[in-house]
Amino acid sequence: MAAFLSNLRNTVIAGFVLTVLMIAVLVGMTGEGYSPDQHSYWTFIMRWLHVLSGVMWIGILWYFNFVQTPSMPKIPDEQKPAIGKVIAPAALFWFRWAAMGTIITGLILATMNGYIVDALSLGASEGFSVPKNTAIGIGMWFGIIMWFNVWFIIWPNQQKALGMVEVDADAKAAAAKTAGMFSRVNTLLSVPMLYAMVSAQNVY
Repeated sequence: MAAFLSNLRNTVIAGFVLTVLMIAVLVGMTGEGYSPDQHSYWTFIMRWLHVLSGVMWIGILWYFNFVQTPSMPKIPDEQKPAIGKVIAPAALFWFRWAAMGTIITGLILATMNGYIVDALSLGASEGFSVPKNTAIGIGMWFGIIMWFNVWFIIWPNQQKALGMVEVDADAKAAAAKTAGMFSRVNTLLSVPMLYAMVSAQNVY
């Protein structure tokens, strides 16, 4: 068991296999929960993938802001290269692709459910008569802003800050500051974004 779990790929595959087995057991016990012909089931699957991607994205965002960044001043200088050259690049890879996965699955889900225009217009397309669409729309726009920050501000600046792109010392310091600032912006936005998303499903 230890040898099996020591391989991340095998662990993730096993997680999906266990999920399929769980679905089979639930369907066998209840007769409900899976119907490949039902639109509602496939929108649920897309929502599940959206949540999986979002958990990884926000989880790594919070790791950077709650763990790595505050801990850096406490790490001896001779140990810091391990963070900058090994851990941070790997975390940034999963961070940015989880952001992409979250946005893509979210837009597909909104399209499948038929509310993408209403949500992106914050409910204006229907005279703000459906609070759920306004709430989910706010969450979507916060998510889009956060995705933009990841791909077009944080990632390019982190490449400079981590030495993946060669720049002079002043530019490197400025890039690190910019990346840190927009990472904090995303942390700030993540709180109301998650509230908007969850409230749209549970309050309105």
